[in-house]
Amino acid sequence: MVTAIVVDDDVDTVDVFCDYLRIKNVTILGRGYNGKEAVQLYKTHMPDIVFLDLMMPEYDGFYALENIRKINQDSKIVVVTADLREHTAKRLEILKPTEIFIKPYDMERINQLLSTI
Repeated sequence: MVTAIVVDDDVDTVDVFCDYLRIKNVTILGRGYNGKEAVQLYKTHMPDIVFLDLMMPEYDGFYALENIRKINQDSKIVVVTADLREHTAKRLEILKPTEIFIKPYDMERINQLLSTI
C-alpha cells in the first residue's frame, strides 16, 4: 500500500485530496499546512510520496522541497501549484520535484503516478 502526506495551506483542499487518495487505497500518514510542517511530517513518517503545494504562508513549498531532499534525495515529491511564473519554473528546475501538477488536480495523471509507486 502506498503512503503519503498532503501539504497545502487550504484546509479544504487537503481534506478533499486526502479523501480522494483514500479511495485510491493510499494511506494518509499526515496532513500539513505549511512547508515547515511538511518537513516535520516527512521526518516522522517517511512516506512513499509527498503532495506539496508551493505557495503557502510562513514556510513555503520551496522550503519543504529543499529540506526534504536533504533528508532523502530520492524522495518522491509531487509539487501541486497554480503558480506558472518563469521564476517559479526556474527554482523548480533546480530543486527537481518528482512531478509538477498544475492546479486544479488532474486526477488521471495522479492515478498514473500512483500506479508507478
